[in-house]
Amino acid sequence: MGRYRWLGLILVLLAVFGGALGALSRVTPRVIVIPIVGTIDEGLAAFVERSVEQARRDGADAILIEINTFGGRVDSATSIRDALLRAGRPVMAFVRERAWSAGALITLAAEKIAMAPGASIGAAEPQPAEEKTISALRAEFEATAERHGRDPRVAAAMVDKRIVIEGLTGEGEILTLTAAKAVEIGFVDLLAASREEVLAAFGFPGAVVEELAPNWAERVARFLTDPTISSLLLTLGMLGLLAEVTSPGWGGPGTAGLICLALFFGARLITGLAGLEVVLLFILGLVLLLLEVLVIPGFGIAGIGGLVAIFASLYLSFPDASSAFTAIGLSTLATVVLGIALLRRVPKTGIWRRIALETRLEDVGVPGDDPNNPAVKVGAYGRALTPLRPVGTVEIEGVRIDATSDGEFIPAGALVQVVRVLGGRVTVRECRDQ
Repeated sequence: MGRYRWLGLILVLLAVFGGALGALSRVTPRVIVIPIVGTIDEGLAAFVERSVEQARRDGADAILIEINTFGGRVDSATSIRDALLRAGRPVMAFVRERAWSAGALITLAAEKIAMAPGASIGAAEPQPAEEKTISALRAEFEATAERHGRDPRVAAAMVDKRIVIEGLTGEGEILTLTAAKAVEIGFVDLLAASREEVLAAFGFPGAVVEELAPNWAERVARFLTDPTISSLLLTLGMLGLLAEVTSPGWGGPGTAGLICLALFFGARLITGLAGLEVVLLFILGLVLLLLEVLVIPGFGIAGIGGLVAIFASLYLSFPDASSAFTAIGLSTLATVVLGIALLRRVPKTGIWRRIALETRLEDVGVPGDDPNNPAVKVGAYGRALTPLRPVGTVEIEGVRIDATSDGEFIPAGALVQVVRVLGGRVTVRECRDQ
């Protein structure tokens, strides 16, 4: 019996200890901290959406967003705003230095807002400042402010300079509030110097804090979806494809272009800007383009279809028509300008002269019995020794020479006739009637 009493005592102690731990875990709140730092872009939006989902899945008691940003993409800020409003748990914001432009909209999505001394919020006029864009963004700011009981006119004045608020803005001025002024007019809740002070004031003293950070894929995606880097990748990709379309075969420029476009689409796939169907459309366009370059002679339906599919996939990888046309238009213009510049400049460089043969065919002539007179004459017949796409090797009256077709594909073994001799350049066409 003594043994059973000891066993019962141990079970009671374990139950008491377990209950104490459970009570302690219930008393100590858990807060997820999400940093919103730097340019607001698609990669940041993907990170915040994942973090909010993790907070919901792990049963966190609250979310604290810590903000220091000059702004960025409005569409990405809207995605972050929507994710915070759907969080299903209290969301607090702590503006450490500034929440400008799109950052102000994200801040307003929080139920409680604290600002550090010397911080500021506002300056959210969209660029370009078109009436349609101003109206839409103003409504977004007003609705978000009203959701948590903040003055919608103050929020609207951050977007629309036509709104005048006595003591805050004059006519033609965009509103930006200092931390002290924002607290004074009741637009934000607290002036705080530290995270701990914010948590204590908002009802989470001594909380267990877990600060999240972007994973490597999100960091790479943020870098690659930066507007400047994204435009550069798009330009280099289009330049590489242009080089392959305008030259026979496939080489280094095309491969480099494909790598740039793969990075462009990969980043958008990770951030959710582009779906798998957009990537598949791009691959279809690429396959059609490769068929045109490597298999089908000339440039026809397959090549045109490939370019249409590629441009369509590029268009669909942007969130709206305006940003798509702007980015694609600028990249296309840059591609054309750079392509012309390279065609004029590269053949003159020392590196090009070391890897390319500069001697022209007209300088050496076409070999024949009489070195002073080429053996090949217009109207002469011969046989294609290799396929001409459009360049290949033919045999004309016993002489092997390099020749160019007059625009059509000529298979090996076909009967050909010389139609033009310009210097040392021989152009032939297939004779199908003989």
